[in-house]
Amino acid sequence: MKLNEIRDNEGARKNRIRVGRGIGSGKGKTGGRGQKGQKSRSGVAIKGFEGGQMPLHMRLPKRGFNNPFGKDFAEVNLGMVQKFIDAKKLDSKKDIDHAALKAAGLARGGKDGVRLLGKGELKTKVKFVVAGASKGAVAAVEKAGGSVEILDKGKPEHEKKAERAAANKAAKAK
Repeated sequence: MKLNEIRDNEGARKNRIRVGRGIGSGKGKTGGRGQKGQKSRSGVAIKGFEGGQMPLHMRLPKRGFNNPFGKDFAEVNLGMVQKFIDAKKLDSKKDIDHAALKAAGLARGGKDGVRLLGKGELKTKVKFVVAGASKGAVAAVEKAGGSVEILDKGKPEHEKKAERAAANKAAKAK
């Protein structure tokens, strides 16, 4: 064997078929697409089409609900806070708020603030300044000697609506 005799095995490299290049090529005229119809033309995209039968994605029931007024809280458990305090990633002498939790890498996301949850155990005396906290979390923090300050979250929309209705009723009575 010589260098100038090295070549691929027979049939290893195949030339692409040049479609629509005359009757003699075997793939001329319609180019292997048959006659007429949507699929014979370019730009066809019939992904979910099932020949007139109701497509699968339309047969399956709708699920779930996206609440347009839902709040996005970063949820933080007390056990993880204690773990980060032990690892000296959080300073227990300062107030622990959203910025401190985010800097430590504990709170991710949460454009509406942090919500404190009671999973795990807290042994250190800490002051939290958060947007929300579960009853269990507040109890656990106070048991450890700390405190939880909940930022002014405002009233829920239905309470505001009820107050407006009562005020309007009182105004009409006068």
